[in-house]
Amino acid sequence: MVITINNNNFETEVMQSKKPVVLDIAASWCGPCQMMKPIFYQLAEELKESYLFGAVDIDEARDLAIKFGVTSVPSFIFIKDGVIVGKERGYMSQSDLKQKIEQIFA
Repeated sequence: MVITINNNNFETEVMQSKKPVVLDIAASWCGPCQMMKPIFYQLAEELKESYLFGAVDIDEARDLAIKFGVTSVPSFIFIKDGVIVGKERGYMSQSDLKQKIEQIFA
């Protein structure tokens, strides 16, 4: 399951999460973002026991994108215990994204 993250629920859903969080920072007008969406959702289902997956639309939550220093989309932010522990950007395969998640949170 992927939770839509915005300014209203960021603190409770992400910063207070008991699980490590993977955020997909994307935009509806971004081609690579739309290509990543099904990959992200598949991984969210596969890894839901271990991680929380959240989606941030930069047009709806621009403040969050600025907070994370996002300069291009898609970008992925990895947060553990309220601390950013990794960032990646650009399109990647499902196996590459899964590997990044496992490496960063190892």
